[in-house]
Order: sequence, then C-alpha cells, then structure tokens
Amino acid sequence: MAAPDKNKVFPIPFYNKVCFLKNIIKNPNIEIGDYTYYDDFDDVANFEKNVRYHYDFKGDKLKIGKFCMIASGASFIMNAAHHQTKSISAYPFDIFGDDWRHAMANKSYPYKGDTIIGNDVWIGHKATIMAGVKIGDGSIIAANAMVVKDVEPYTIVGGNPAQVIKKRFDDETIKKLLEIEWWHWDIEKITANVQNLTGGDVNAIL
Repeated sequence: MAAPDKNKVFPIPFYNKVCFLKNIIKNPNIEIGDYTYYDDFDDVANFEKNVRYHYDFKGDKLKIGKFCMIASGASFIMNAAHHQTKSISAYPFDIFGDDWRHAMANKSYPYKGDTIIGNDVWIGHKATIMAGVKIGDGSIIAANAMVVKDVEPYTIVGGNPAQVIKKRFDDETIKKLLEIEWWHWDIEKITANVQNLTGGDVNAIL
C-alpha cells in the first residue's frame, strides 16, 4: 500500500499545473505542511508572487498546514500592506526618506501577526486572506472570498467580507474530528483509510 511521494514537486504525472507546495517554496517565512497542493492555471511559481507585501523587515510568517488545497489566484495580504487608519493621513510619508523619514517616530504601523491556515483547508479560486487571519482545520474558503477575520474549524465562508455560510458538520462531529487530527496520522494509516476519509461517516475512522 503506497502513498504518493510528499517530496515530489509535481505529483500528477505529465501535469505541471499542480504541485506539492512545500517543495517549491524558497521564502523561509512561508511554512507549508506535507501534501498541501497548489493549482495554478499558468505557473506554480506564482504562489510566492501571490503572498503580497511580505517583506523581511516585518518578520511575519505565512503558515499553512498539511493536506490543504489552494486554488489558482488565491492570495495572501501580509502585514506590510497596512497603513495607519487612526491618523489624520494614512499616507506612509516615512518610507520616502529625506525630511519625511522621521514621520513615524514613536509611532508604528498596524501589525496583525502571523497568518495561519490549519490542516485540510480548501481555499478557492481568487480568494484573498488578510494579514493575521487564522483559519481553522477543515474549513472551506469560497472562490473570490475576502477573509478579514478568523474562521472557525470546519466552517464554510464566502463573500466580501467573508461571512459564515454554514458549518460542515454538527458540533459533536467537529469535536470528534478535531480530536482525531487525521492529518497527523502516519501516512500508512492515512492510506489505509482513504475510503473512509472521502466518506461521510465519522464513526468509520474513530
């Protein structure tokens, strides 16, 4: 019983539009779990281009768990995109230097922290995830959604700004799934249970 090789860049033979994402990431501030894949209509190298305003001096990280599914055009807006909103002007005078360089003395730009995507999360086509958002395990982000706040586990959200559409399962089932954490099983156990994992009976994998 063999599982796909998690270290392959292109796990689907003769098709280079889907990659196991961790194998192409170069930015040390992007962390990707095993078997998470990215599907791009043009070039999988576009993923890092779609992690926007991700500058080293901010130090924020994008962390994505295992077995996530990320569609073409999904983007992540990181902390360097933020401007002040409580000041008279939101303009970033200081970055242009000269006598403006001290404009932010004793002040700071908003910082929302790391952006964290759980395990088994599906992010749809052209969805946008804002800085500091935390998306729970098993969630689904609809195509074109603009996610500006945290998403609870096993929740489907959509729209701009994204709103809860529904929970994928009842609360008791979600509790059991979060206790199981199947994505942390050894790969042999996962492989033995793929029929159950693609079914709807949670008791089959308890």
